[in-house]
Amino acid sequence: MGTDADVDAIEFGTDGWRATLDVFTAERVRMVGQAVATYLHDEGSSGAGEGTGTESATVAIGYDARESSRGFAEELSRVLAANGFDVLVPERDLPTPVVGWTVADRDLAGALMVTASHNPAEYNGVKFLPSDGAPAMPDVTDALESRLADPETLPEAEWGDVSEVDFVGPFFEHALATVDADLSGTAVAYDAMHGSGRGVTDALLERAGAEVDSLRCEQDPEFGGTSPEPEAGRLGDLIERVGEGSANFGIANDGDADRVTVVTPERGALDPNLFFAATYEALLDGDALADPAGFARSGDVVRTVSTSSIVDRVAEAHGQTVHETAVGFKWVADAMREHDTLMGGEESGGFGLTSHLRNKDGVLLALLAAAIDAEESYDERIAALLDRFGGIVQDRISVDCPDDRKAGVLRELENALPDEVAGASVERVSSVDGFKIFLDDGGWLLVRPSGTEPKLRVYAEASSQERADELLAAGREVVEPLV
Repeated sequence: MGTDADVDAIEFGTDGWRATLDVFTAERVRMVGQAVATYLHDEGSSGAGEGTGTESATVAIGYDARESSRGFAEELSRVLAANGFDVLVPERDLPTPVVGWTVADRDLAGALMVTASHNPAEYNGVKFLPSDGAPAMPDVTDALESRLADPETLPEAEWGDVSEVDFVGPFFEHALATVDADLSGTAVAYDAMHGSGRGVTDALLERAGAEVDSLRCEQDPEFGGTSPEPEAGRLGDLIERVGEGSANFGIANDGDADRVTVVTPERGALDPNLFFAATYEALLDGDALADPAGFARSGDVVRTVSTSSIVDRVAEAHGQTVHETAVGFKWVADAMREHDTLMGGEESGGFGLTSHLRNKDGVLLALLAAAIDAEESYDERIAALLDRFGGIVQDRISVDCPDDRKAGVLRELENALPDEVAGASVERVSSVDGFKIFLDDGGWLLVRPSGTEPKLRVYAEASSQERADELLAAGREVVEPLV
C-alpha cells in the first residue's frame, strides 16, 4: 500500500515527475496512473466501460528506450484499464512527440509517457499529456498531485481493453504531408544517441528520399554509458562525419526525441538560437512547408526569456511579433495557443510548429530542418542572418543557492537592480521569469532560479564572447552577495 512518504516522493516539475530508480518505483508509478484515471473521470472523460451504458474513453501510454520503461508502461496500462479506460500502447518505445501527436490526432482523453528524456539511465520519469498533446499546465499537474492514491479496480466486466497499435505509420503520413521534403541525393548523418528516435527519425528521413548514415541507432538502455543529451561535446562522431564531407547535414535527438540538434559542415553543432532564427525565417519565406498542411506563410513566434534576441530581429524584419515566456515549454505551448503563431522554441533545443503540435517535436523538426537545408544550407542562411543583424553570443553561469533562499534572493534583487551593467545603461527590466535586464548596447542579462538544482542561473547575451563574459562577471557580482 502507498504511504504518505510515497505521495511526498512524487512531485511534478517542469516536465512531469522524474527520479532515480530507487525512488521511481512501480508502486509510485501505479499511484500516478490512478491519479490520472481519477482526474480524467472528474474532468468528464468517462472511464466507464461495458455495463454502464457509455462508451469507454481511451488513453495512450508510451515509453522510451530505458530498460525499465516498458514494464512501467504496462503497470500504467493495467491501472487505467482497471478504471474502465481503453488503452492504446505502441509496438515499441517511441518518441514523446509521436505519442503527443497521436493523442491529438485520435482525439484521445490523454496520454502517459514513461520517459526521463535526456537524463542518464539510472533515472526514469512519467509525464501526462492532455487531449491536445501539449504539455500539462500547472493547474493540471497540481490536480494530479492532489489525486495520488493507491489504484482502484472496477468489476472486471467494466475493465477497458489494452491494444497494441501502430503509432508511427499515421505520424509519418502526416509529417510527409506537412513538410515539402524532397531529400533525393541528400546525405544525412543521424545520431539517435541510443534513444527512441532510432528507427523513427532516420526512417522518416529515408522516406523523404535521404541517404541516411545512422549513428548510435542500436538499442542500448544504458545509452552507451552517457546521458542522451545532444550537446556538442557528446556528438563528436556526428560532427566529424559532417565536417569531413561524408554527409551534407547532421541531426541528433535526445533520449525521447522531443529535442533536436543540427550539425553543419562549417559550424558543427549549431547554436539552438541560430537554428531557431534561421528556421523561423525560412518558414516566413515559405520554405519547406507543403501547401496541403494549411500553414500560413506568416505568424508570430514564441520564445522563452533565455532565448536569443536574434529571433526578435527576424520577427521585426518580417512584421511579426515575439511573445516572451518563462522558461519551460509548457509556457511556450500556452502562448502558441493564445496567439497567432507559426512556431515556438527555447534555447535548450526544443521547438514546435503550432499547426502540427503545440509541443516540442525533434522528429518533425528533423525532417523540416533537412528540407530547409536542402533548399539553402543553414551555413548560408546563418551567414546572411549575422551579416544583416550582427553577431550574437550567449552564455550562462550558475551561482549556488539553496532552494529555500531562491525566492528571498529574487525579492532582494528587485530592490538592488543596477542602473548600469558593465558600462552599459539599463533600458528596461522584464520580470517574466526572474529578472531580465535589457541594456542600451543591445545586450541583456538574465537572473532566474533553476527549476531542477539549488542554483540561480545567470545568462548573458552580447555581440562578442568577451562582452558576454563581462556581463556574466557583473551579474555574479550583483547576485552572489544576496545568497
